[in-house]
Amino acid sequence: MAKNEKMVEQITSMDVDFAQWYTDVVKKAELADYSGVKGCMVIRPYGYAIWENIQRDLDARFKALGHENVYMPMFIPESLLQKEKDHVEGFAPECAWVTVGGQNPLAERLAVRPTSETLFCEHFRNVIQSYRDLPKLYNQWCNVVRWEKTTRPFLRTSEFLWQEGHTMHETEEEAREETKRMLGVYRDFYAESLAIPAYTGRKTEKEKFAGAVETYTIEPMMHNGVALQGGTSHFFGDGFARAFDITFTGRDNTIRYPFQTSWGVSTRMIGAIIMTHGDDNGLILPPAVAPVQVAIIPVAQHKEGVLEKARELRDLLAKKFRVKLDESDYSTGWKFSQYEMKGVPLRLEIGPRDIENNSCVLVSRVTREKTFVSLDHLAESVEKALQTVHDELYARALENQKARTYEARTREEFLDIAANKSGFIKAMWCGETECEEQLKDLTGGVKSRCIPPEEERLSDVCVCCGKPARHMVIWGRQY
Repeated sequence: MAKNEKMVEQITSMDVDFAQWYTDVVKKAELADYSGVKGCMVIRPYGYAIWENIQRDLDARFKALGHENVYMPMFIPESLLQKEKDHVEGFAPECAWVTVGGQNPLAERLAVRPTSETLFCEHFRNVIQSYRDLPKLYNQWCNVVRWEKTTRPFLRTSEFLWQEGHTMHETEEEAREETKRMLGVYRDFYAESLAIPAYTGRKTEKEKFAGAVETYTIEPMMHNGVALQGGTSHFFGDGFARAFDITFTGRDNTIRYPFQTSWGVSTRMIGAIIMTHGDDNGLILPPAVAPVQVAIIPVAQHKEGVLEKARELRDLLAKKFRVKLDESDYSTGWKFSQYEMKGVPLRLEIGPRDIENNSCVLVSRVTREKTFVSLDHLAESVEKALQTVHDELYARALENQKARTYEARTREEFLDIAANKSGFIKAMWCGETECEEQLKDLTGGVKSRCIPPEEERLSDVCVCCGKPARHMVIWGRQY
């Protein structure tokens, strides 16, 4: 079979219709299905297994930094949500409300949590009395509901799964450090486990989280040059603490307000994996989160000794890797196509001739290149091959990001790039929301993505109005 031959005909080519390609991959790779509730999805076992691997990895990273998991109620009384003005105004259009309990109208409406800052604040007020109670480093794995108008599986659904970290600190400096540290955790996770490079930085005033002093974001680029907000980390200052009257006795015996952060990522990351790494044959999963890292395909399995050897290799590799041996009576070609579509990083083929030669064939999902390896050192060969898959995925995504990131020094250059190229645009900005909104309107949707920590000085003037520039901003369209 030729290296570039298309094995899965029922998947639309991404160059023909990227949106349909994405939907085809989600359905054909059995990641999710539509449900009877508009805007909600069924996450199928294969898709949920990816989420479990993501969850396990991130949870270990959080706990290594001292965070503890908790669980808050799903419902938020309206009066509680109203306590922080900017916060409630930001989420009001997306809230789902419960007004009846059983058969009786409720005395007060309950919001199905769109996020849990207010619930955590109510709890923090009860458990924080002294500086000795700080910091509080909490994380919650749960579902949230935001009533979206336009939905797409994993990318934007009315209900989705996520983690939300909520922390309280004695000083502003500690809280600011936590905000940036958790953004760094996300950046490292994307690179090390998802093989996805990304820009990170601060959101503009217009784009920051409702109620936050500062919002930091991670912005990976999808294959087609469109941004996906991959996760956020927020510094709240002491605004929520004042609104909820959360105080503690300081080291100097005075009453103080603690400083707060929150940070989160969601099942949207599965969408990022699909759109960053996938190809016209389907999904390609980074090994760290793949439910099956190695698919073992017995060739001519009806022949004596083939299945026995395949089972022996499965038992050997299962000590270190997530392995699946396919003993079904489907044809070998069908199995190749199936695991290709489901994005399994490595395929192991073993047949009578391989057994005679004390070897097997390893096939990379990324390059589809075949490598003959000795069975004597199989585990080492598989480990090396999986690392190569990760490295190749990251390198390919980074190359795409670099190739699709442009610089604009004038308004005309900015509009020309936005109209004729897909990707990110680096351009100087005066800091005024009016210019930010004008560029979005003129380009039909190009928005500020982030202000990176190390700003390049492309020019001294704003790309929109020509006034003195304050920041270099990365701009782009988004999902």
